[in-house]
Formats: sequence, C-alpha cells, structure tokens
Amino acid sequence: MFFQSFFDERLAQYAYLAGCQRTGEAIVIDPPRHSEAIVARAKKEGLSITAAAETHIHADFTSGARQLAEDLGAKLYLPGEGGEDWSYQYTDGLDHVLLKDGETFSVGNIDFRVMHTPGHTPESVSYLMTDRGGGATEPMGIFTGDFVFVGDIGRPDLLEKAAGIADTAEKGAVQMFDSVQKFKQLPDHMIVWPGHGAGSACGKSLGAVPLTTVGYEKQFNWAMKENDRDEFVKQLLDGQPEAPKYFAMMKKVNKEGPELLNREDTKVVADADEFNRLRDQDGTLVLDTRLAKDAETALVKGSINIPFNKSFTNWAGWLIGYDRDLLVIAEEGKEEEIREALESIHLDRIVAFVRPETAVSAAETDSYETLTVEEFMEAKKDGNTYVLDVRNDSEWDGGRMSEATHHFLGHLWDEELPQDKELLVHCQSGARSAIAASILKARGFDKVSHMAGGFGAYEGKGYDTVK
Repeated sequence: MFFQSFFDERLAQYAYLAGCQRTGEAIVIDPPRHSEAIVARAKKEGLSITAAAETHIHADFTSGARQLAEDLGAKLYLPGEGGEDWSYQYTDGLDHVLLKDGETFSVGNIDFRVMHTPGHTPESVSYLMTDRGGGATEPMGIFTGDFVFVGDIGRPDLLEKAAGIADTAEKGAVQMFDSVQKFKQLPDHMIVWPGHGAGSACGKSLGAVPLTTVGYEKQFNWAMKENDRDEFVKQLLDGQPEAPKYFAMMKKVNKEGPELLNREDTKVVADADEFNRLRDQDGTLVLDTRLAKDAETALVKGSINIPFNKSFTNWAGWLIGYDRDLLVIAEEGKEEEIREALESIHLDRIVAFVRPETAVSAAETDSYETLTVEEFMEAKKDGNTYVLDVRNDSEWDGGRMSEATHHFLGHLWDEELPQDKELLVHCQSGARSAIAASILKARGFDKVSHMAGGFGAYEGKGYDTVK
C-alpha cells in the first residue's frame, strides 16, 4: 500500500492519499479543492485516483470531492447519516455511495469500514482502514475527520454559531460524548489520522503533531478521560474560539456543490487607467496582499491589506464578502498561490491582479501610523483618542489595557466606532492590528494608528493589565 498525507498550512487541513500498488487504484480522504499536487503524486507512484471520501460536510474549506469526480471520474464515498438536512445535493449524475454506520467498501486491496461519529456534525463519519493487500486482517488506523484530533476533539457548536441553526450546540456535544465512548473501544495500537492540525478553528487546542494513536489519545486527550456526560458537555462547549464568518458559506457550498474550477489564467493589469476603471466598478474590493510595512504608507484608497502569509486565508474568509469582486494587489510570481488560497474557501470572484507599483501610482493613497509602545501610551493620554483591542475573546479575557474597548478584528467592518476621535489599535503582536488599521481607513476614519509589537510588547515592558 502507498500512503501519504498532504497539509495545507493556511487552513491547517490534512488530506490523505491511499493507494493499492497491486491494482493501481487510489483514494483521497477529505480532498482539498486544489488537489493537483495529490493527483501528481499518485501519478508519480503509478496510481490512478478512482475514489474520494468525505468524513463530513466541511465548514472550513471548499471540498475537492466534486472536482475529482468531474475531472477523473472518481467514485464518491459520502456520509449518508445526516438526514435530509445534511445530505449532499450535487451527486446527480456522479458515481457515488451514501454510507451508513458499519458499511464497508474497498479500493483495490484496501478496505474501509464506516463508523458514524456524530457530534461535530450530525452526518460525521470516520473510516477504519485495513491494508488487506499487505496481509492485514484488522484495521491499522482510522481517519477521524473533525471528530478526534491530536489532544482535542471537534467542536459541536459550528452549526449554531456559523450556520445559524438554533439549539444544536448542546445536542452535538451530547452526541460527541457518545461518539467518544465508541472511539475508546478501539484497539490502542490504531493510528489516528485527523482532519486538522494546530491553527484550525474546528477545536480549542489542536496539537501540531500530524498523527497520533488511539491509545495515546485515551491516555492524554481530556475528552477521553471525562466520563461524566454533563461535565463533558460543559467543558466541550466552554471557551470555543470564534467561528469564522466564512464557515456558514462553506457549509452551504459543500452541501450544494462547489463550483467547478475555472483554470484559465487570471489577467494581470499593467495599465493605470484599466486599474482605475476596474476598481471604480460597483461591488469591487481592492485587496492588498503586501507585507504591512510595505502597505501602511501607501494604501490604495478604499483597499484593505491582508498580508499573504499563513493567516491570509483565515482573515480573507472573515473580512471579504462573497458578494464582492476582487482586484488583488500582489507581488509578481505570487498570483497563482494567492488565487489558490482564495479559491480554497470559494472566494472565486477575482477580476484581476495588479502589481503594487501600478496600483500605487494609479490611485489616491492613504496611510496609517505605526507607534512604539511608548508612543502608543503617550498618544492615549489625549482625551480625544479611542483604544481598540482587536484580539479574540480568550485573549481579551486573559488580560487587557484598562482604557481599551474590545472590537474583534473579524467583526470590524460592522462595529460602531466614534467618528470624532483618533483610533488607536492593538492586537497581541501587531499583525492583526495592521489589518484592522487598513479596514478602518477603508471605512473612512481619518486618524488611525496601531501599536508595533502589540499587547505582548506592552506586557513585556511592565505596563499594568486588567483581567
């Protein structure tokens, strides 16, 4: 058997390729929308991807299952446990099977058994894999999707918080307790291949180790050690991170079927007049992907700056509406990588890319100030300032400036803020506050500054905090 995992660091998402070398068939578990690297790897190993399996209807990325079915004729193995409300709706005309608890299927000499593990979502399943071609008669491991992670389990509150389905969080937590009891009956030696690693918003404290074992999780995962159902539910629901705004769209997209990828090259605008014509069209947002230090003194008026780094996709999902056309400022050579990152969460409406020098020379520009901790502290003594803390809830609860008001970055487009004051912004390190400053400038606020080093630097210099 051939086996390889693939990790998208921007989404903290794992996909898995398993292939039978005797028959040349392979399957992808939880494929990303852009699966080109997985397809290429399979081809290099002499394998054809004949199947794709989903553990559940994903909320945090666009699934590539439909794309593989359309491009390669891959047979789809999909959860059939969600009832009418959580059933896939794009399968007409595609070779597919809706799977129930205990059912089995094979890809070459690799066998898979379905274990229904609801809690994160009602339809969630896990797959136990047996390498029959290698002589095994029992499973070597389990693909858990968003059920069991390294050191944590999946959150049950996304349907309520992201998709707006009332009264589902506690019900999901109870289901998760029951699913954990099933998991604890598995042999200790079995490998656990999770759907996500550290950095995902699908749990509270996911580990960065790429795999684990059932026995290890039984011993060290908090959820495996809590045997009181009510206490388990309480702990599971307490302190879950903010559910990114784009999760609701991902649920809808992956349920109804993602658009098939348009692999035509997106044009690069080199003409100033063409850039201005495009940015003046209704519904267009200029997205600046430069480093904050390069963008802060020369922001195209009305643009927002989300630097292209590991956090790019997350903040793009929080801050860009799906009804906006995107005009993307990008350094030469980064266009395809940026496009893939946006398309991974179905932000497909990219009108064109433009080089920074073209954009800045073509349009009126804006700027914000970056202040040292000392300068920030001096500035906030002025009674005409307003201090914004754009960190998340747990950071705010853990310690804050006494004069600050909490305005989480992901909600900053809609927050009510004083129009007549200078806005002083900080986060934990300075990265999110720079994004926030660009949004505030795009909203039309005149005087905006942010603090270099953030709250971490503030604490490091011994200033007082409130808890």
